[in-house]
Amino acid sequence: MSGDFIWRDAGRTVVFRRHGISQAPQLLREHDFDDFSLLATERSLAGAEELREAARGVHVVPAGPVPELAAGLLGALGDEPLAALGGGRVIDAAKAVAAVSGAPVAAIPTTMSGAEMTGIHRLPAGAESRVRSLVRPTLVVAEPEAMASQPEPALRASSMNALAHGIDSLCTPFANPVSVMAALRGAELIASSLDQGREERDSSNLALGSLLCGYAIDSGSFGVHHVVCQTLVRICGSPHAETNAAILPGSVALLASRAPDRLAVLAEALATDLADVDARIRELGGDPAGLGAAGADRSRLDDALEAILIRPELAFTPDPPDRAELAELIESAW
Repeated sequence: MSGDFIWRDAGRTVVFRRHGISQAPQLLREHDFDDFSLLATERSLAGAEELREAARGVHVVPAGPVPELAAGLLGALGDEPLAALGGGRVIDAAKAVAAVSGAPVAAIPTTMSGAEMTGIHRLPAGAESRVRSLVRPTLVVAEPEAMASQPEPALRASSMNALAHGIDSLCTPFANPVSVMAALRGAELIASSLDQGREERDSSNLALGSLLCGYAIDSGSFGVHHVVCQTLVRICGSPHAETNAAILPGSVALLASRAPDRLAVLAEALATDLADVDARIRELGGDPAGLGAAGADRSRLDDALEAILIRPELAFTPDPPDRAELAELIESAW
């Protein structure tokens, strides 16, 4: 069981605390988030009345692509501090707005997206020339119960998204002792937590695993898995977490053929061996239904492949896959 803690790291403070959302107004004040605007979803607001009342304004972030959502919010927000309560879409929208406004961002995650730990995000549509810099939240209020609160199928998909952060970061040129340590410990916590039934599961271990894997990808960067998934989400329209869950077994098999030493250590953290690591991940993800069932548009697949091939981050993968291998990876997940 992971207890409550405060983690200070290079200008960022992570407060990992049970019932943290109810304490968020006080924590925000303590970290200079006075007179803040709150970005949230309807689901997350249902349990956050104190936070809603403390905000100068509340902006519900609907479904949709982050660039368009952030562009719409720019006109409604000034340069006041932003608190983002929700999953990756809400937190990334706040980061995108702040990339233009210069506002500080506090993230209060309600899924395992990992967005709270990274400076990785899209930019507001039409405002790219006004961007000052990419944004990493300076305050993270991580309540494990909230992060693990989704229904089981969605939680499994979100957990595979978190696990993928750690896995992808292991095989880049930027992997380092700290990012590798965080990725492997995060993977171990996620796997051991998902092996337990819902009633027996310790949400704090699952949430900590997500934070550690998010830290790992922010430090070690990403390669083929995230290049493929980000592009499929953007072009083929499949949902983010479900896309990661569908692609991850195949991308791990691809990485295992290129970096067997690194993936063997990962397999050990997942309590399996290298030959079975893809099957183990499929088991942990609850045997995901696939991209087609998730709503991906097959007619856009050629466009997606072209976009994947020109992404510079693809070169961060050892022996980057060609178009045929990428098409095979995606087809295996359909």
